[in-house]
Amino acid sequence: MPSPQAPTTGAAGIYLDHAATSPVCAQAAEAVLRGMRITGNPSSWHDAGDEAKDALETSRRQLAAMLDCAPGEVVFTGGGSEADALAIVGTVLAADRPAHVITTAIEHSAVLESCAMAAELGAEITVLRPDSSGWIDPDDVRRALRPDTVLVSVMHANNETGVLQPVSEIADIAHEAGALMHTDAVQTAGKVSLADLSADLVSVSAHKFYGPKGVGALKVAPGVRLAPLIRGGSQERGLRAGTENVPGILGMAAAANTAMHHLNDPAFQERRHALRSRLLKELEAAGDITVNGDGAPCLPETLNVSFAGIRGDTLVDMLAVHSVCVSAGSACHAGSDEPSHVLTAMGIPAERARSAVRFSPGRTTSMDDVTAAAVRTADLVGRLRALGPADAPQPARA
Repeated sequence: MPSPQAPTTGAAGIYLDHAATSPVCAQAAEAVLRGMRITGNPSSWHDAGDEAKDALETSRRQLAAMLDCAPGEVVFTGGGSEADALAIVGTVLAADRPAHVITTAIEHSAVLESCAMAAELGAEITVLRPDSSGWIDPDDVRRALRPDTVLVSVMHANNETGVLQPVSEIADIAHEAGALMHTDAVQTAGKVSLADLSADLVSVSAHKFYGPKGVGALKVAPGVRLAPLIRGGSQERGLRAGTENVPGILGMAAAANTAMHHLNDPAFQERRHALRSRLLKELEAAGDITVNGDGAPCLPETLNVSFAGIRGDTLVDMLAVHSVCVSAGSACHAGSDEPSHVLTAMGIPAERARSAVRFSPGRTTSMDDVTAAAVRTADLVGRLRALGPADAPQPARA
């Protein structure tokens, strides 16, 4: 049985920003320390190197269990963004025919920027839009396929709304046309099963499932050809040069083991949904709110709400002063005055998009946490509305 994690509350107050990053669980922290005590390089031909290699391959098997693949299909990377880049740009560079890539307007910037890089290399990119709930219609993918389509990249769950996409169905459509399927599963790894996705390429990042930051992985199915983006060594089957981050990889594998334990616990699964229901019910006290992504299947850990008449970033700053940690969207775009590209792609007006706040509870979040956070939120929303227009000056961050 995994040992308890650090509590959600503490110096940071009530932490409801797990979609941005999660605290490192005790099992992962212990594994990182164990990895730091390993002296050798996994590529070295001596006992110290063998110790490092054995630890690396044990971790590869553990992560493969989460990814539902063979250990040999796991390629370690420096995080989810690198995994996305290797999947997309690596596929285009390895293609022996003109490259057309299909993706969506709601992808994480790591995917969109990788597609932009692929376009600079000569690939043609088709960007599909979701419906008003943020869901991608598989038939839109079917209609966008061309004889030169080499890759379809659709995320498993959106990082801002939590909306789950029909990846398995889309993968079947892509395969019928002879294209590969990539999915960014950074938000779903450790939260839902990654079995039966049917994707050839799957990106994950440790810090989203209570592992250390700066380490991730890409599942690469047998027969998939990729060109490496980082060259200079034969590590990771020649797909990612550089000495592997042994401590980080051990921490990621331990976090994956712990996450899989929770996934198999029915009581834990029930609690996830109960937390979201309580949070939404309490937030409704603010009045005039809209759930972005409502009507589509969604991760229970993610709740994206627009509060009419206020600025979401202003509310986030005020909540931080009151020791509640949430976000106004993706952490990768914090500080931008532009409305969320995800919400905009869903057809949400700019004013409503700018009033959005993302709440993302985690494994150790309590009912008291979400209740207290929602009460503080409703109170602050009332105060902000009383001040006047949503473009009023923002408070200084504490």
